[in-house]
Amino acid sequence: MLITEIKNGESIDQALKRFKRKFQQTQTLKELRNRRDFTKPSIIKRAERLKAIYLEQKKRREEI
Repeated sequence: MLITEIKNGESIDQALKRFKRKFQQTQTLKELRNRRDFTKPSIIKRAERLKAIYLEQKKRREEI
């Protein structure tokens, strides 16, 4: 559980922004979405491979 203490003189908006940043860094939402449905390991590997190929092609295009 994330706990965000409000410092003296700090507005609620700033504390909320800090809380949201902490929440994103813990990747809790991403983990919940992944747990929602099962993805076969072969599909995960294929997606990673395709992403690596895409990034490599993008990198090569930028070099030209």
